[in-house]
Amino acid sequence: MLTFAKRTMRLYFRDKASVFFSLLAVFIIIGIYILFLGDAWSQGMEFENADVIMDAWIMSGLLAVVSFTTTMGAFGIMVDDRYKKISKDFYSSPIKRSHLAAGYIIGAFMIGLIMSLLTFVLVQLYMISNGAAVPDFYSLAKLLGLIVLSTATNTAILFFIVSFLKSQNAFGTASSIIGTFIGFLTGIYMPIGVLPDAVQTVVKVFPVSHTATLFRQIMMEPFLNEAFNGAPDEIKADFYKEMGITLSWSGNTIPWYVSIIIIVATSFLFFGLSVLSISRKSK
Repeated sequence: MLTFAKRTMRLYFRDKASVFFSLLAVFIIIGIYILFLGDAWSQGMEFENADVIMDAWIMSGLLAVVSFTTTMGAFGIMVDDRYKKISKDFYSSPIKRSHLAAGYIIGAFMIGLIMSLLTFVLVQLYMISNGAAVPDFYSLAKLLGLIVLSTATNTAILFFIVSFLKSQNAFGTASSIIGTFIGFLTGIYMPIGVLPDAVQTVVKVFPVSHTATLFRQIMMEPFLNEAFNGAPDEIKADFYKEMGITLSWSGNTIPWYVSIIIIVATSFLFFGLSVLSISRKSK
């Protein structure tokens, strides 16, 4: 099982094109932010630290996106094995199907985790170079824990989705669709708070939206406390809602622990569905 996971990781990192395309959504987000979104949003803010706030906002979204797209890219190896009939060789061996599936899952999880941690280091270096302070130990621990949790949840979701894809064309199409919509689901291309209520409701169903919100709450907290020092709570709450720093349901703000419950529950749900799918195919 672990040997099979190592195989998945070697094949992924050996294929430079696969690594690039799994990070394509991240590159697009950075490009759009540098060319359009950064100046457009920061110029509309009357804060002295508006640039740092926007940097933290976009970088929080990147951390939510990268574990999703890189994990999706890692599962491309499973689709490729199935398409090239390599999986039949594995099935004819003494290895159980459940162990093979676990190998793909562990490999994809480790790839998503490695790429997320690498992105996190680069994000912190970028923020520090632009004048931000090094996160304290408590914030750092929360961010690292959230990276692990979000990667695990994305792995469970994507394994279930990819288990139905049997060709590279289907996988490529699914990757393109996910890469296009991930920026909207995390409120990067357009802040969640400015979307119509019906669209906001749809966005809040996806756990990646809650992940992005939690990243923003942790990374932006020190800058927002400084920016809104002495400001009315109503103004602060409106800004948080508009920028997707908090999510609301029926007019009530969703607490951070509810977002955690949603993320964990989604992970267990899709893991269970994946186990059920594998058990049916093995019959």
